[in-house]
Amino acid sequence: MDFTFTEEQQAALEAAQALFADVVPDGVPSPSLTPGAVADDFDRALWARLAEADLLSLLLAPEHGGSGLDAIALCLVLREAAKVLARVPLLESSAAAYTVQTHGGDELKQRILTRAARGEVVLTVAAHGRTGHDGAELAVSARPDGTDWLLDGAQTAVAWAYNADFILVPATAPEGRTVLALVPRAAQGLSLAEQTSTTGERLGELRLDSVRVPHADLITTEGAWEFLRDLLTTGTCALALGLGTRVLRMTSEYTGKREQFGHPIATFQAVAVQAADRYIDLRAMEATLWQAAWRLSTPDRTAPGDGLLPVAADIAVAKTWAADGVRRVVQTAQHLHGGFGADTDYPLHRYHAWAKHLELSLGPAAAHEEALGDVLAAHALG
Repeated sequence: MDFTFTEEQQAALEAAQALFADVVPDGVPSPSLTPGAVADDFDRALWARLAEADLLSLLLAPEHGGSGLDAIALCLVLREAAKVLARVPLLESSAAAYTVQTHGGDELKQRILTRAARGEVVLTVAAHGRTGHDGAELAVSARPDGTDWLLDGAQTAVAWAYNADFILVPATAPEGRTVLALVPRAAQGLSLAEQTSTTGERLGELRLDSVRVPHADLITTEGAWEFLRDLLTTGTCALALGLGTRVLRMTSEYTGKREQFGHPIATFQAVAVQAADRYIDLRAMEATLWQAAWRLSTPDRTAPGDGLLPVAADIAVAKTWAADGVRRVVQTAQHLHGGFGADTDYPLHRYHAWAKHLELSLGPAAAHEEALGDVLAAHALG
């Protein structure tokens, strides 16, 4: 495996670095910079800039106005976005659009993808099930009704639910198969109950009461939901890596300036050892992230063969490291910053809140360790 980025992937990274260079997280007031602040809507101005830089269409094919890149390129951009806590549905919209392109019908592709590439249509995903612990596909049922389908059920903690134009909803159809339905936010029978993330962002509990979906807006391809869930989980690992990288840098800068007994506390052995441990966490998060993204980006590597475990194993390893690693990084940062780290005028408290959300999003480390155990057992039996 070669983790050297291609010229196209490197170009996406450089474009993201340039775009996010003037974005700062909330808690750092600066009139000359683009602020991030918890609000009812996401950062529409930043969203428009992402569209202009062609960063909303990385995964889409050229015929839909995209760059035709892969999960690695998306993860590079997500990593940069997380460093500044960018308040945009980049992961959700990109993953949903890519799933439509890969598994959706021609009519659905033509209606959605070009507009999504330009940022004119915002997509999100209902990925957390009824409680956040059960399978998302089990929380909603889909049944045929003439040429349409009817959806019933509820999904919790849907990111950007109040702001997206469409929500991609996994559901269980007759005979137990999983389908994906692209549901307009304004659909009759759809309602939202307001929820709040640990980040302070507005989430929505999605409630579906006989919501009618045309057959053309249904994705019935086997494995489509797993494809989408894998991409969302890997993207979440990229966000955790970006956040952790920025937090460790903040900690290094602070401990290099903060003095006790006439010396910077960074020179104290106890501080240096803790920082070194967190650096090791980040390197492990990085290695497992690129392994998972590489598997997703290489078609002949997504299926087991030549002794390889399924791609789900690599994603479980990456999310386990991301969840535990990002938690340890922010906890150490809070400890080494002392009381200053809890000051709401300093952005560390916001990074801590985002880290907790990313740790639990799409399953904590324990859930992915259990999933990995199931994969290993099945592989041994096979």
